[in-house]
Amino acid sequence: MKNPSFIFGSVGTPRSTPKKPGGSIGTLIHLAQQDLKAFEIGWVRSVRVSEKTCAEIREKSQELEMGVSVHAPYYINLNADHEEWPKSRKRLMDAAHYGYLAGATDIIFHPGSYFGRPADEVLEVAIPRLRECVSELRDGDNPVILRPETMGKGAMLGSLEDTLTMSKEINGVEPCLDFAHLHARPGDGSVNSYDEWFNMLRQYEVALGKRSLENLHCHLSGIEYGEKGERNHLMLGDSDLDLEALLKALVEFGCGGRILCESPQDMDIDALVIKRTWEIIASA
Repeated sequence: MKNPSFIFGSVGTPRSTPKKPGGSIGTLIHLAQQDLKAFEIGWVRSVRVSEKTCAEIREKSQELEMGVSVHAPYYINLNADHEEWPKSRKRLMDAAHYGYLAGATDIIFHPGSYFGRPADEVLEVAIPRLRECVSELRDGDNPVILRPETMGKGAMLGSLEDTLTMSKEINGVEPCLDFAHLHARPGDGSVNSYDEWFNMLRQYEVALGKRSLENLHCHLSGIEYGEKGERNHLMLGDSDLDLEALLKALVEFGCGGRILCESPQDMDIDALVIKRTWEIIASA
């Protein structure tokens, strides 16, 4: 298979980013200076941004030829009750609206909780809600892809199977593959070998087609976990995640897209580690 073509960057602003000009503009400039060409804006608490600021972010990202995405607020739950769902929906739709104005092509979000119910029952609630969100975006000429993230705890909606099912059912929905979460979710140290990553990518290909592997949107970092799954994100060097095994599987499948580092604070440092390791493996 052909070598993959990824761009690399960070989720959020690295602490090494200069204070001026600061914000998303400063982060775009700082990442571009390191030859990191992707940035995921972290609107994880709320979406509070003006259209003017969005236009400035879009202009700078186009000037620097940066790929932009948005991480929507954490408090989104496709399985929320009838009273809470409108609030979750607004958070997602605000992220999609202002994200598009800021030049984002992809909106990443945490899909929610099972609340102790079986996954198939929860998906019966989640899929119609998500389909309606996409329909409204398209009616408004907003082409962003909504990406439910694979989650690091087994109690959370967001297994690989969940995200693939949502994506198969709804045009305009594709997974955000968080490899650290996928490793942490079982709680036993598994999903960390070449064969396991290979099998996951095969599952992705079977569900969404071979060409889907050329447009992956991925999060990657180290991670601490316990029996119930994710505890904290870590720097890669402080974790047991086998980066080379993962990247070799991505190469084997001819994958491409974006890999965004979510390591704590120094995500640009780990993003460069990922980029350089990938370049070595992909060119072998």
